[in-house]
Amino acid sequence: MSTVTALAGLGTLATAGTDNPAADFSDTPLWLSLVKALIIFVYLLVSTLLVIWFERRVIGRMQQRPGPNRNGPFGLLQTLADGMKSMLKEDVRPKASDAFVFTLAPLITATMCFVSFSIMPLAGEVSMFGHTTPFQLTDTPVAVLLVLAVAGIGIYGVVLAGWSSGSPYPLMGGLRASAQMISYEIAMGLSLVAVFLYAGSMSTSQIVAAQAQNMWFVIPAFFSFFVYVITMVGETNRLPFDLAEGEGELTGGFHTEYGSMRFAMFFLGEYINMFTVAALATTMFLGGPQAPPGIAAINGGMFNEGWWGVLWFTAKLWAFMFVFVWLRGSLPRVRYDQFMRFGWKFLIPTTLGWVVLVAFFRAGQNGWLGGNIDFAGRSFPAFSLALVGIIAVLALVGGWLWDSRAERKEASLHPSVPTEIDPYAGGHPVPPMPGQRLREPSLAPALAARPETEEATRG
Repeated sequence: MSTVTALAGLGTLATAGTDNPAADFSDTPLWLSLVKALIIFVYLLVSTLLVIWFERRVIGRMQQRPGPNRNGPFGLLQTLADGMKSMLKEDVRPKASDAFVFTLAPLITATMCFVSFSIMPLAGEVSMFGHTTPFQLTDTPVAVLLVLAVAGIGIYGVVLAGWSSGSPYPLMGGLRASAQMISYEIAMGLSLVAVFLYAGSMSTSQIVAAQAQNMWFVIPAFFSFFVYVITMVGETNRLPFDLAEGEGELTGGFHTEYGSMRFAMFFLGEYINMFTVAALATTMFLGGPQAPPGIAAINGGMFNEGWWGVLWFTAKLWAFMFVFVWLRGSLPRVRYDQFMRFGWKFLIPTTLGWVVLVAFFRAGQNGWLGGNIDFAGRSFPAFSLALVGIIAVLALVGGWLWDSRAERKEASLHPSVPTEIDPYAGGHPVPPMPGQRLREPSLAPALAARPETEEATRG
């Protein structure tokens, strides 16, 4: 009986746990979920068409080359023309390729990116066809892990595309892309752990609700946000990290042999994946569909309810899209070994250390590691204050050591040049460098010994 009672207690805790999603889908029938899935699908497709046009226009303005601006007003029909070209283009396949896997690879890449968007809250509760439902397809207690798992499956599309082409360049590009994506998924997952610690949940709706009660997690988890922004660019194979498609050494990378609609699927998957990682950043760090702090306080939060969330979510999403385009138009491609060294030797160790610090900080806030200190009418955890002081001291010492090392390195690269030299100091005459002057030379040992050496030779 005791075992049965314990199991029943565990079931009750799991049912009433705070880790369960905050979104309420009780008034959401199956047909309404299908409608929301269709809306999200169309939302992503339209966003992809717009971001391609947006990228061309912004980079053209940044680099002073207008680009395609003749097809339709402001060049809006250029993307449509590219899509029609992909559909009507001849579909060729290398003779040495594996036909089934060659077709399966772009399908994996194009479909997995849509799955990750199913757990993103685009808005709060909205009214649709007489039902009150969250504008979110679904949510689970481990929703964020679903995104990371689906991203791991998406790597298979890249690897299989490189292997099935039957060509050396795509194979090398596939291996390079898989190593890059796996490496940066580790740092990406670690950067999200700090958010889990602050929110107390891995459910996207719970994370958004936790930011509504306190503050956006971009402030307390600033270093996690910094790491995530770097890893999301590396995860999507975008400049300056598009090393899987290095034209100089790998032609087109893993999709060198692809054309027509197969290539269009890779193209679609890349841009949808950009929206997926940007949506995850918006949800985890920027409050998801919540209005900015100043606007959220207007009239009791009237702009923070209902369909207004779609506007704020889309605005934050496109801010990240501009960052993607801005990086592509500004930075050159980095070297592959430098990029991998940066991920394994800097991002992963520092993110691990940051997670440990956040864990101790949260333990201090919860009162598990000592009492509180009252100051100016407020109560502060003593351990958290001590931890902040230790980190500040370590940062100062680290900065001092870094500057000392940089000065020594600079001194070794540029040794000091004496202003006065002896031209015969080394036994043979040396001309002065610019800015140097000669001092009166002493009798060089080699010249002094020369007559004796000549007499010995004659004798």
